[in-house]
Amino acid sequence: MNRNKQMHAPVYEALECLKRRRVVPFDVPGHKRGRGNPELVELLGEKCVSLDVNSMKPLDNLCHPVSVIKEAEELAAEAFRAAHAFFMVGGTTSSVQSMVLSCCKAGDKIILPRNVHKSVINALVLCGAIPVYVNPEVDNKLGISLGMQVAEVEKAIKENPEAVAVLVNNPTYYGICSDLRTIVQVAHAHEMLVLVDEAHGTHLYFGENLPVCAMDAGADMASVSMHKSGGSLTQSSLLLTGKNVNWEYVSQIINLTQTTSASYLLISSLDISRRNLALRGKESFAKVSRMAEYAREEINSIGGFYAYGKDMINGGSIYDFDVTKLSVYTRDIGLAGIEVYDLLRDEYDIQIELGDIANILAYISIGDRIQDIERLVGALADIKRLYAKDPEQMPNAEYIKPTVCVSPQTAFYGEKKSVPIRETEGMICSEFVMCYPPGIPILAPGEMITREIIDYIIYAKEKGCSMQGMQDPAVESLFVLTGKY
Repeated sequence: MNRNKQMHAPVYEALECLKRRRVVPFDVPGHKRGRGNPELVELLGEKCVSLDVNSMKPLDNLCHPVSVIKEAEELAAEAFRAAHAFFMVGGTTSSVQSMVLSCCKAGDKIILPRNVHKSVINALVLCGAIPVYVNPEVDNKLGISLGMQVAEVEKAIKENPEAVAVLVNNPTYYGICSDLRTIVQVAHAHEMLVLVDEAHGTHLYFGENLPVCAMDAGADMASVSMHKSGGSLTQSSLLLTGKNVNWEYVSQIINLTQTTSASYLLISSLDISRRNLALRGKESFAKVSRMAEYAREEINSIGGFYAYGKDMINGGSIYDFDVTKLSVYTRDIGLAGIEVYDLLRDEYDIQIELGDIANILAYISIGDRIQDIERLVGALADIKRLYAKDPEQMPNAEYIKPTVCVSPQTAFYGEKKSVPIRETEGMICSEFVMCYPPGIPILAPGEMITREIIDYIIYAKEKGCSMQGMQDPAVESLFVLTGKY
């Protein structure tokens, strides 16, 4: 990586140049550098609003970059060791969907774990591809799904030799990593592409002693949430491609769905954040790792909580662990993760990333401070002292192994009816049901509804999980397929 080149931020520099020229705007956006919306300026600041501009020749165009955006993407590709990098302004949802749509068309099979983010299955709804699930092992104590076993991936490939790609979550929300290098080797030996949902792995490209990143493992495409651990603005992301991918075709796919009015606030934040990581990422993520490990030790010393880490590695379903993820099991103090999540926010003014049935996740990254870690640890000790109760029987899994009856696209667009959720056992779901975050569907279109799944949904709702994906916001009924499929 050329450090001197990485010191530049071409898009940001072009914006600064434009601002100095005091150009009179007779284009969109209509707030005209904030003059037409003083409340917006008061909220965001004059400099921010003045940089919310439209695509123009000096600033390039994200749909067909030829100058400063093109240069910024080339710098990102170099920093992330990819053949090509795309700036994405529709979040990593857009990046993941573009990745899948670039490889799959109607009827194609794609091998993937069932604990994928909803954006993956949404892409299958759009393109009509058929999922072949490699159901990962589940840690029955923690209630989380683990990584993809190489032997299970090989089995799925041999049973579905016509599949076009293998998709891997790496790392998962909770920090679990699969043996990505070997999965890539196996898939490539069978002429299948490897796509990596690397939403939670920006730091893997810059930190030391962390799990392997997708591009170093030889993956063909990777979706990277720069706004999560990389420091860019919310909704900004990267799509990376390897040397064996036709990036010009991927660009066409991206332009099917990505906005033609891309935000320069998001684009420039990607540019500046890439520069920051390229120049200071190594030391920044070393600090993040130290803080996370310190927090893990302190939380485990409280008793009752289990902040898991590298002690989980087994060389198979947990091939490696991302120590920057501070995932904490809460059931032993008699509280669901979502209950601890709510207590931290409502009683201690601490906002963590997620709470599920059994765990919480505190997302630690480059903006955190050791005093914030101390505050979190103190609050958890207080919660144990004040709110702990006898552990109750809780559902065992983050998701329940599904039976796929029809493709997601067929189910989503098929004839359907609304049925009270308690009466849907044995029917085929035609919509999504999920707790968000983490956004892993409990049910996806085309899957059989079982009594176990119904009980899990009702329990998650009662515990206060944010339930999404259904037409019924009260989660009292589900849309199911009618007729025969």
